[in-house]
Amino acid sequence: MQQLFKQKMPRQLVFGIDICLCALSFFIAYLLRFNFDLRKYTELSVTQMLPIVLAVRAAAFYYGRTYAGILRYTSLEDLRKLFLALTASSFLLVMAQLVYNKVFGFQNFIPISVLLIDYLGCILALSLFRGWTKIVHYEWSHASSHKVNVVIFGAGEVGSITLETLQQDMGTYYHFVSFLDDDARKQNLVINGVPIQRPAQDLVNQLTNLHIDLLIVAVQQLPIARRRQLVDACLNAGVQVLVVPPVYKWINGELSFKQIREVRIEDVLGRPSEEIDSPLLHRELQNRTILVTGAAGSIGSELVRQLIKFKPKQLILLDQAESSLYDMELELTELYVKLNFEVVLGDICNQARMDAVFRSFRPEMVFHCAAYKHVPVMEENPTESLNTNIAGTKILADLAVKYQTQKFVLLSTDKAVNPTSVMGASKRLCEMYVQAMDHYLRDSGNKRTRFITTRFGNVLGSTGSVIPRFRKQMEEGGPLTVTHPDISRFFMSIREACQLVLEAAAMGTGGEIYIFDMGDSIKIVDLAKKMIKLSGLTLGKDIQLIYTGLRPGEKLEEELFHENESVQTTAHPKIRLANLPSAHSEKVLQEIQVLIDLFTSQNNVEVIKKMKQLVPEYVSQNSVYQKFDVRK
Repeated sequence: MQQLFKQKMPRQLVFGIDICLCALSFFIAYLLRFNFDLRKYTELSVTQMLPIVLAVRAAAFYYGRTYAGILRYTSLEDLRKLFLALTASSFLLVMAQLVYNKVFGFQNFIPISVLLIDYLGCILALSLFRGWTKIVHYEWSHASSHKVNVVIFGAGEVGSITLETLQQDMGTYYHFVSFLDDDARKQNLVINGVPIQRPAQDLVNQLTNLHIDLLIVAVQQLPIARRRQLVDACLNAGVQVLVVPPVYKWINGELSFKQIREVRIEDVLGRPSEEIDSPLLHRELQNRTILVTGAAGSIGSELVRQLIKFKPKQLILLDQAESSLYDMELELTELYVKLNFEVVLGDICNQARMDAVFRSFRPEMVFHCAAYKHVPVMEENPTESLNTNIAGTKILADLAVKYQTQKFVLLSTDKAVNPTSVMGASKRLCEMYVQAMDHYLRDSGNKRTRFITTRFGNVLGSTGSVIPRFRKQMEEGGPLTVTHPDISRFFMSIREACQLVLEAAAMGTGGEIYIFDMGDSIKIVDLAKKMIKLSGLTLGKDIQLIYTGLRPGEKLEEELFHENESVQTTAHPKIRLANLPSAHSEKVLQEIQVLIDLFTSQNNVEVIKKMKQLVPEYVSQNSVYQKFDVRK
């Protein structure tokens, strides 16, 4: 029997049952109209009229395709079609009765009162047939299967739509235990038969007592702190967590079951970030020509999206990644019709190309995001790190001065603090160059161009970072690879990082190194374990976690400040200012040029030795370059 209800009922059978129910309704309508006087059946020739009525009904069902829907998925649209078909056929029968009366002058066709009763009876009978079939399918098809106990967090409109959507899904039988909502006014109310409760202080115990298997977050603007509490409680209670996507992502304004996705680690690691709309930012960015290097990268592209809100006069998007830059161009063209932007394909190390860009567009602000960032790769290719990260930055900085750019903003990294890798040292040298350039210009009386540095840690979900790698490893069945059980990193959402970059750029007057508050450092192994739990997997059973050892140049813990830096607060609670005693600016500029000149030799050893000379705190770790350390 269970297998029978899993099969689709043939259309011919549905059509036949509908006709039989119409016939039954017609007979009952006569009985009701004439107080169950059976003699009227003979007097009014009911059996002769029945084929005519059924023929009209059948034609309406055929053209309305009321039989085509799968009964166990009956929706309001199916009922609408049924209503229209019955209404149209009843209207034709009433019109036929009126014409018959007009022509023959007596009423012996079908009484209009009978037709009206029959109309209501057909609507009731056919609707109940479909509803009964749907209910029976629910009960029989899942009678012996495990019922997934579900709670929906959020008893608003989105929560109600989520409930309706899940009820339409027949793949899994969901038992809706309750809604959970923080609004005390909704407690003890009911939505579609599902009660609303308030989450208990001990949510883990509440979920356990209710035997919940799945919690669905159906609140659009849920604060990150609250979302994190929910997710942690669910993980501790062994409950799977799903989240309803934003309304603007729904297909044609309707939520699809397949769109309800798993909670991602980015959803719970980020911090609250509000929309920035300060007068200072508008004054700094509005109606300006702005160049963004590395514009197709994770940070560069998000920075572009945020700059658009301040209505710059023109955006110059520079990158050497052709495909990514093309995707960015398509996105901006589709979403921002009136945006004035230029896509420039080019390498920041090509001085002639960069000179042409500055000469053509005369950018008033530069956000320099382009850089090589992968520590192990740069450890094996020091000269490329030198060429792109350091020489490329020097080319752009010098051109900014030449073409009188007002502000040059360098995006740096926490790996530049007491660097243990080639990449970190190269970014520290970039910081040193732009800071020395700013001091040199001030000493020379040049007040036009100002250089600002922003320094922050890892951003969540950026290309090639640990979270996308873990996600890919889980999709492939594992194992998840962690270099060391004690390794930890600072994390910040791309959105928040770019907001703080804009804030720092607006408040900067030149020569500053702004450091972002990154919150608490997170152990990578804890990150991996949480991602495994969020995916509904069991560590050690469904997927393994292995340690591979620290990679060349990799630190156990990142730092945000140099040992000689003093830190002071700023007007922004998440931005601090690092004060580092500056060396003789002209000498720094000259020495970095000497380092850049070593690129032509392609001698890794000479390059590393010079980098360690210029950055004494650069002490290699787990690297073949440890023997060249200046400071032991």
